[in-house]
Amino acid sequence: MNPSMLLIGLCLALFAQLSHAGPKIERWQTTSGARVLFVENHSLPIVDVQVDFAAGTAQDGEGKAGVASLTRGILDLGVPGMDETQIASSMADIGALLSGGVDMDRASVTLRTLSMADKRGPALEMLRAILSQPQFPAAVFDREQARSISALKEALTRPDAIASKAFWAAMYVAHPYGRYATPESVSSLARADVVAFHAAHYTAQRATVAIVGDLSRAQAESIAEQLTVGLPSGPAMAGVVLPNLPSGGEQRIAHPAVQAHLLLGMPALRRGDPDFFPLLVGNYSLGGGGFVSRLMKEVRDKRGLAYSVHSYFLPLQQLGPFQIGLQTKKAQANDALKVTREVLATFLAEGPSETELQAAKQNLIGSFPLRLDSNRKILENVALIGFYDLPLDYLDRYPENIEKVSVADIKAAYSRHVRPEHLVTVVVAGE
Repeated sequence: MNPSMLLIGLCLALFAQLSHAGPKIERWQTTSGARVLFVENHSLPIVDVQVDFAAGTAQDGEGKAGVASLTRGILDLGVPGMDETQIASSMADIGALLSGGVDMDRASVTLRTLSMADKRGPALEMLRAILSQPQFPAAVFDREQARSISALKEALTRPDAIASKAFWAAMYVAHPYGRYATPESVSSLARADVVAFHAAHYTAQRATVAIVGDLSRAQAESIAEQLTVGLPSGPAMAGVVLPNLPSGGEQRIAHPAVQAHLLLGMPALRRGDPDFFPLLVGNYSLGGGGFVSRLMKEVRDKRGLAYSVHSYFLPLQQLGPFQIGLQTKKAQANDALKVTREVLATFLAEGPSETELQAAKQNLIGSFPLRLDSNRKILENVALIGFYDLPLDYLDRYPENIEKVSVADIKAAYSRHVRPEHLVTVVVAGE
C-alpha cells in the first residue's frame, strides 16, 4: 500500500475513535459528603451546573403523594430577601438561566451562566440560596398547590394520563413507583410537609453535583463546596425497595375518546445493569427505531392499525419499566393489541435478524456523537453517571459496548428481563 494512503487511513481511524470518545470526567466528594463530577471545557465561556437530589416522587411516603413535585416546584420561588419576581429579574440581568424538574428518582436544579466572574459569582450565589435556604412562601405554596390540584383534575379527563397512571399502578403494586398524586392527596398537604421534605431529602449526603464548562478543577472544587456546605445534613442516599413483579393481566377502562390508548409492559431494568446494551440494541429493532422497527412495520405499515407505535426501556434506581405504547381507533383496539403481542412474542423467541442487528448498531453508534455535541447534553450525561454511580468511562465505552452485542446476547437479555407472564396491559377507550 502507498505509505501516504496508509497514513491517511490511520489518521481517519484515529479520528473515528476520538469522535466517539466521551469527555474526561473527574470525580470527588465535598467536605459535606456530596458527590461531584466535573468536565473542563473551555470551548465556550459558559458554565453549566446540575444538582440532583435523591428526592424524586418515589420518596413521597404514604399519604403524602405529590409532596416531592410540590417541593421542587416551589424551591426556586423565594430566598431570603428576594421573592420569585426579584429572583427572575436578577437572573435575567446577568444572563443566567435556572431550570430543572423531578422524576421518580431525582429532583434536579440546573443553572447555566456565563463563566466571567462578575456573572458567574452572583448566579452561583443565587443557586446556593435556592438549594439551602428556600423560603417556601405561604402565598406561593397556596397558589402552587391550587395549580397542581387543577392540573391533576384536568389530567383525569385525558385518556393518555388515565392510561399512564393505571399502567404504573398495575406494574408497581404497593411500590413507590406505582404511587401517584391525586387532587385529594395534594389537597391534604400543608406547607409544613414541603419544609419537612426539603429538610429530609435535600441533604448534602443525597446530592450529586455535575459541573461542565469554562472552569479549572480548583474553581469547580470551590463551587461544589459553595453549593453544598449549607445544605441540611442527613442520612446517606435513600434506596428504593425492589418491586415485586406483577402477575400480568389486562385492564380496560371506558372513556368517550375516539382513539384507544394501549400500554403493555412490566418492571424490567435497573441503571447499571450489564444487560442494558443488549436490551438497548434489541429495542431499536423491536420498537425504538421508528419506521424501521418491527412494531411499526407490522402494526402501522402492513395493517394500518396505528399512526405510531413505540417501545422503550426506562432504567431507574430500581427496576424501571419496559413499555410498548400505541393509539388506534376504538374498533381496531383488539386487532392492534393482538398484532402487538404477536410481534413481541416472535421477537422474544427469535431476536432480531443479523440485518436488523447491524442497522441498529449503525444507527446507535453513528448518532452517539450527537448526544455530546453541547455543554448541556454533556451535563445531562454526566449528571446521570454521577447520580446512578455509573463508571466514569461509561461514555467512552458506549460505542464499544453496542458494537459487541450479538443476537444471542439480545435473546438472552430479553429472556431475563421481559417475561410474558408478568406483562400488564392497560387499554383506555378500547371497549
